[in-house]
Amino acid sequence: MGSENIIERIITDTEKEAADIIAAAEKSAEEVIRLANERAERNLAGTKAEVAQKTKAILDGKSATARLDCAKIELGEKRRAIDAVYEKALQKLIKLDKKRAVALAEKLLNEHAETGDEIVFAANYAYAEDVAKLGVVKERKLTLSHKGEKIDGGFVLKGKTADKDLSYGALLAADREQHVTAVAAKIFVTG
Repeated sequence: MGSENIIERIITDTEKEAADIIAAAEKSAEEVIRLANERAERNLAGTKAEVAQKTKAILDGKSATARLDCAKIELGEKRRAIDAVYEKALQKLIKLDKKRAVALAEKLLNEHAETGDEIVFAANYAYAEDVAKLGVVKERKLTLSHKGEKIDGGFVLKGKTADKDLSYGALLAADREQHVTAVAAKIFVTG
């Protein structure tokens, strides 16, 4: 064999070896690219799932807050409506005619007055003289104050052991405490 054949064989072997190295490198690069693409797809899918989960959590939180805010507004409006009902009732009590106002005072005195109590009327109470003529006032030796109280109609009983607020405002507050659920049910019929 001549030197030309040896050189040609070395070139051929080198070209084949270079081709094998390039093929192996390309195969390795393809595997690296394939694995990188798979990892990227997994990361993308995970990120999308995480974003979807966080989006749902945020929406659920905002929805819950919105429902709570709506409920607060509704409750506030219902309270305002009930306040208006009791305010109207107070105005009607203050404007009671003589017969009804005196009858109410007599009923309250019979139920709550004790011997020797002092009756202190609201400054705007128009029928104090008529109440003073009631039998219960004489029977229980009740006294009348000539000083008017700053109360919402009605009167206060000042006793030796305790005072009793029988003002219209206090009576309505007690009624509200006992009957607010029934009043609300009548006003806010749902169904």
